[in-house]
Parts: sequence; C-alpha cells; structure tokens
Amino acid sequence: MFYFIFMLYSPTLISFVEVLLVLVPALLAVAYVTVAERKTMASMQRRLGPNVVGYYGLLQAFADALKLLLKEYVAPTQANIILFFLGPVVTLIFSLLGYAVIPYGPGLAISNFNLGILYMLAVSSLATYGILLAGWSANSKYAFLGSLRSTAQLISYELILSSAILIVIMLTGSLNITVNVESQRAIWFLLPLFPLFIIFFIGSIAETNRAPFDLAEAESELVSGFMTEHAAVIFVFFFLAEYASIVLMCILISILFIGGYLFVDLSSIINFVDFVFSNLFSVDWILYLRSLIEYYLNNPILEGLLYGLNLGVKSSIMIFIFIWARASFPRIRFDQLMAFCWTVLLPIIFALIILVPCILYSYNIFPLNISLF
Repeated sequence: MFYFIFMLYSPTLISFVEVLLVLVPALLAVAYVTVAERKTMASMQRRLGPNVVGYYGLLQAFADALKLLLKEYVAPTQANIILFFLGPVVTLIFSLLGYAVIPYGPGLAISNFNLGILYMLAVSSLATYGILLAGWSANSKYAFLGSLRSTAQLISYELILSSAILIVIMLTGSLNITVNVESQRAIWFLLPLFPLFIIFFIGSIAETNRAPFDLAEAESELVSGFMTEHAAVIFVFFFLAEYASIVLMCILISILFIGGYLFVDLSSIINFVDFVFSNLFSVDWILYLRSLIEYYLNNPILEGLLYGLNLGVKSSIMIFIFIWARASFPRIRFDQLMAFCWTVLLPIIFALIILVPCILYSYNIFPLNISLF
C-alpha cells in the first residue's frame, strides 16, 4: 500500500525536491549578494560595512530579514488591500520562475525545453505587472508615479535586451539555452560580439532598476518609488525580487556571452599537464597524473559540481561589475535615460541586427536550421 502511494506521488515529490534544490540556493545567493554589495561599496568608499553580526558580517542578511519580519505591518487605509498584497507577490514569483530553465551543467536544469530563452523573456516581462499593481493599488501619488516610471523604463529596455538576444540566436540557431551554451565551445560570444555584450550589460542594469538607472526609486533623493507605502514582510518580497532579478540577469549574461558552465576541456588540461610536468617527473608519473585527472573529471558528480562552480564564478564577476557600476557612476535624469535608450542604444542594435546576418551570409556560416538556402 505504502509502495503504491509512493509510486503514485513520486513524480510530484521529485519535482518538489528539484524546485527546492534550485530555489533555496538562489534565495541564499540573493541574501549574500546584499552583504557583498554593502561590503564592496564600503571598501570602495573607505568604510567598514557590516562587520558585527557574525564573523566578518556574514550573518547581516539574516539579521536584516529578521528585523523586517518582526516589524509591525501598516497598510494604507485607502489602498486596495488585495492588489496591494498581490503586487509584491507577483513580482517575486516571476523573478524566481526564470531559474527553472537555467542549465547549471549539461542536463542540469529543472526544464530544458526548446523555448527557454523565450520563456525567460516572457517571465521577466510579466514581473512588470507586479510593479504596476503595487504602485496603483497603494492610492498614493508618489507610488503611482514611481510605478509608471519603472514600467516605462522596463518596457523600453526590454526591447534592447530582446534585440540583443536575437543577434545571439542568429549565431546559434536555437532558443534552447543549453544549445546556446554548447555553441560556445569553440569561442565565447564575448569576443566576436563585444559591442553587443556592452549594450546588453547596460540594458541589464536598467532592466533591474539599478544605479545609475534607478530613477524610479532614487532612495537618496526621492521616496522609494513604487514601494513607498509597503513595509515589513511585503517590502521583503520587493527586496528579494530585485536582487533575484540581478542574480538571474548576471547568470543570463554569463550564459549568452561568457560560455555559461563551460570551462577548459579535458584534452586541454591533459596537454597542459604534459607540457608543464614533462621535465619534472618521469613518464610513469605523467601517465599516473593523466589517469588521475581523467578519473576525477569523468566522475559525473564532480564534473557537475565543477560546471556549477564555473557558472557561479562567472556570475559572481558580473555581480561585482554591477556593484562597481553603482559605486562609480552618478545618477542621470529620467528623460536622459529614455533618450539614451531610444536615440542611442536602439539605432546601434538595429545596425547590428543588419550587420551580423550580412557577415554570416557572406561567409555562409548561418546555422543549419535558419539557413537561407
């Protein structure tokens, strides 16, 4: 009887465990990105940053979360309470749904379906509705204006991001994220598409409402934008959603331009060992060392850990650059932000959309499934 019940519910249990294995580390990473940001910006500004709660301030994120969870929740009397609660929840859910199609290694994804990139674009677009709901339902002019500015910014820069991804798809010929990663085994797309990488990075900063493009929030000058009236637990949802989007966008940049989970292949490592240690050890030691490397790198568990660690290191570098940009550049005006999108970035993107297919057509190197012949 128990065996029958287990077999009946085992697919559901396995799916639940898979979701937990992805979301719990993602939320922990989000918590520690906040600590990393505060420590990095403190170092850049000759300050100490959080260093009291836990060793080297490592438990500061949990202390902040506990403080916000214990705060008394106050809702505006004139607000639409249902939508007021629903806005942050929608934003957080759609920020976390993007992790479902991230490949942490070959086959290491919750869902590896063929429209993964389209799915990520759709999910990131739907998160805008949560911002609109939160700003409108609060019945506050400040929150409503902040939500309108955020929505205009997100919709404008999503066009830049989707157009940049279109150019990458022209090189790979697939909307599958794993195919896009495996297409970079010969060369990372960062090198041939470096101008596109810069544009995509700028669009990612604007898409995640980060400084110097955080015009909707501008904590140092204005009230807190669309989340002005939110407090306590509901504010935590917005906070988690913002940093989850940052981590997800950095992972997406790593996947599209820096090779994703790919690292130096086995043959290159073996050739490097032969070259370096050939004058130091005998032939027997070289053969033993080669067999040891082949054994460990062909171990599925260790290989999966190395793939995930490689993607994590690349994403961490991109997160550091996000923080670096926040600490380095002054905030620009909202009209300058929109003009930069529509009059500078968009013409460059359109020029690249024309140039890249022309080069691929000239050298007859279109992917087979989108070939013109």
